[in-house]
Amino acid sequence: MKLVTFEAGGRLSIGAVEGEQIAVLSGAPEFASMQALIESGEAGLTAARAALPGSRRVALNEVRLRAPLPVPIQMRDALCFEQHLRQARANRHLFGRAPARIDPADVEVPDLWYRRPVYYTANRFAVCGPDDKIPWPWDETCLDYELEMACVLGRSGRDISVADAPAHVFGYMIFNDFSARDTQMAEMAVGLGTSKAKDWDGANAMGPWLVTADEVDPAAGLSMRAWVNGDLWSEGRSDTMHHDFADVIAFVSHAQTLHAGEVLCSGTVGNGCGLELGRFLSPGDVVELEIEGLGRLRNTIGQPCAGLRMAMK
Repeated sequence: MKLVTFEAGGRLSIGAVEGEQIAVLSGAPEFASMQALIESGEAGLTAARAALPGSRRVALNEVRLRAPLPVPIQMRDALCFEQHLRQARANRHLFGRAPARIDPADVEVPDLWYRRPVYYTANRFAVCGPDDKIPWPWDETCLDYELEMACVLGRSGRDISVADAPAHVFGYMIFNDFSARDTQMAEMAVGLGTSKAKDWDGANAMGPWLVTADEVDPAAGLSMRAWVNGDLWSEGRSDTMHHDFADVIAFVSHAQTLHAGEVLCSGTVGNGCGLELGRFLSPGDVVELEIEGLGRLRNTIGQPCAGLRMAMK
């Protein structure tokens, strides 16, 4: 099923996309929200499938799609694609962090990266959905998109094995980790990681729908593409992950309980952001991400904020 959260008449509801319509799911506790449906487990999905034939329909173009999980209970973003890691680090000269571009093949990748799908915890309140406008933060000059895939957990667990991890996946969706690159480069010099570079209202775009795991297999090599103003900027494949989602789930759950409804993201596919390509976004740009089987996520970049400027560069 392609599950959506949508807004109509000032109210949020959930449903399943069928062609150009949404079959509305309502009238049962497990249909109160996407989180409620996820927490209801396989019984909830069975009830949803049974309810679809007789459910009320609304046209997709008559409602506003929201992020499938408007406020996830937790979000983490890993770094699973080696090509992205190498190409992004090769271009640090763009920010004065190296004298010239490095050949990606010569970039030194820490050995630990090959053994652990390292991640950061994202701001779960900074989520937006399809067709939402992305605020342009502060005095940023190098705003960027990131073409990623996300999995949503359907079962809780701790110390989950790689073999058991796939059974914990509820579904998959597109994720765009918008990033303020010159802010990021300044912050990373401290050695603690990013903060404001990925942490402002609307920086985490997801959608347009959440596709149940029975319909999607990232290992099948799903095509991943990104367009800016209709021009193709990025192409990649989901099966180029060095660490797959089972690896991520197993690693994150080590000595830590994961909960149904948590979002775990893949990190950027190789060639999947402007930093790798040496080009960045401008106010008014329309960014579209597409992953085979997961739909197309479109967002427009807003105008620069007129508020507080941060003296940090």
